[in-house]
Amino acid sequence: MNLRSDAVGEALLAGLENDLLPVAARAAEADRTAALPGENWDEIRESGYLRLFHPAALGGAGIDGVLQARAMEVLARACGGTYWSATMSTLLAGKLVTAYGDPAGKHRHLIDGVLSGERKACFAVVEPTSGSDPGTYRTRVRRSGAGYLISGTKAKITNAPDADLAVILARLDEGWCFAFVDLRQPGVSRFTTPTLGLKAMPWGGFTLDDVPVEAQDVVPVPYTEFARGMAWGWLFISVSSIATAENALAAAVRHATVHESWGRPLAHLETVGSQLADSRAEIDAVRLLAWETSWHRTQGRDVTGRVATLKITATETAVRVLNRAVQIHGAQALVSGSDLERWYRDAPMNVIGGFASNRLRELVAEQAGVGHVPYEPFDWLQGTGLELDLVATASPLVGVSR
Repeated sequence: MNLRSDAVGEALLAGLENDLLPVAARAAEADRTAALPGENWDEIRESGYLRLFHPAALGGAGIDGVLQARAMEVLARACGGTYWSATMSTLLAGKLVTAYGDPAGKHRHLIDGVLSGERKACFAVVEPTSGSDPGTYRTRVRRSGAGYLISGTKAKITNAPDADLAVILARLDEGWCFAFVDLRQPGVSRFTTPTLGLKAMPWGGFTLDDVPVEAQDVVPVPYTEFARGMAWGWLFISVSSIATAENALAAAVRHATVHESWGRPLAHLETVGSQLADSRAEIDAVRLLAWETSWHRTQGRDVTGRVATLKITATETAVRVLNRAVQIHGAQALVSGSDLERWYRDAPMNVIGGFASNRLRELVAEQAGVGHVPYEPFDWLQGTGLELDLVATASPLVGVSR
């Protein structure tokens, strides 16, 4: 596995970090206003970030998986909400277009627009009353003349409030499809949903009322392909968590080395040192897993089980690291508007986003060998005796005093 420690890779990362300094400087204000500044998107486009995850043949940078993961962390450390918006567009939605569409032919304009930043994309799966259970999804594509019409409501979608293009998981006849839908047309109504953390991230949903979709933009897929596509999403969410944890640890180290209590810096207290060391070890371990996963995924390997494990570990690690950082800072950490308070709200968003840990643990267990355990209806009472009529079946001695 090439860790890309060469001069070209390091120069790319250093240049990206420099280009994104203005994004980092606006992170607190973006959180306060709960809006992604237009300047952020301009700087993302100019930095070349949107091209990093695609091959040179499609206009991308053609870099390896490890360097991709490292570049993701640079932006995620600058501003979590901006990172989610940009990476959702180019990595998850963009990869779905290239994997299931025809990026060299009829869908070339879609991927060109995403990589240049002229189009922002989203991936729409869940619905207002549903989560990871596909049996609850109702959005449907149906034939209409030479093309299709799509109807339904999608919710809890990154970039939904302002995306130009949506890759939508929908029902098609008796199966499933990915529909590439232009959201800038009649029949699309949008809504925004406020969030606890990652406030600069555009988040919400849209309702589709018989929106036209060209036949070439409806791609039938088995539902089993959904998890493979989500692998990119689970990867970028994991890197978001690693970046948040790294920011929190850096803040905790700074505070512990300059703040004095009982005549010495906090860092000299054994309990504080132990917390810092635990955080350092956990972040480094999960980062290596992220690099390895990204490398395997860019090699075209199925990493479904590996990336599910990564997302569980990375997102829950970030929550633990933030809790430690808050303990080290004390009440100062929870002052509204502080960086640590912002990251403390951001971290749980990653745990839930893109399938919660509880659902992913089921997937990891299946991959480990227990197989899929189908649900079968059952009666809570049968077999316990609770369904019996106790009066009719009572012993003759019941109620007889001795």
